[in-house]
Amino acid sequence: MERDAKLYGDLSKVLVTREEILAAVKKLGQQITADYQGKTPVVIGILKGAVVFYSDLIREIDLPLRTDFMALSSYGSATKTTGVVKVLKDLDRDIVGQDVLIVEDIVDSGMTLSYLKKMLADRGAASIRIVTLLDKPARRRVDLKADYFCFIIPDEFVVGYGLDYDEKYRNIPDIGVLHPRIYSGE
Repeated sequence: MERDAKLYGDLSKVLVTREEILAAVKKLGQQITADYQGKTPVVIGILKGAVVFYSDLIREIDLPLRTDFMALSSYGSATKTTGVVKVLKDLDRDIVGQDVLIVEDIVDSGMTLSYLKKMLADRGAASIRIVTLLDKPARRRVDLKADYFCFIIPDEFVVGYGLDYDEKYRNIPDIGVLHPRIYSGE
């Protein structure tokens, strides 16, 4: 998709370009490869937002690994978390004694990932680390830090590269700030 495509008209600006994303994902994959030498991590992608990042990231990790997915909901069609986490799709495999990497698109309030990390720890994971494309610390409501991240971003509502607003904009290859007129009802 070219940057003059119609969907870009709903962005107030491009925050991170596709070229910057791909370079950061490659570097992150190399770091995870180094950190997990001799291990076979279970890489859990959080649907739906992380699927694009997840797909690119696992191709940059030069290790044997297992893949799985979970779907959680705490936003619905809103721009802010409701604080209530629902598991919409659970893991297909047992993770007892496994090294787990949770791959998320963005760490915002941290509430969903805090809930998930505790749930997976209760299931007996040997280790749990959080990998995120975007970290938005200004919105954090719980004490949670991503173990790996590509970009720290300001407190703006972003879409693209898998991130959405009301199931739209996931297919934009860059990450952009969604114009407030789209979600404020102007």
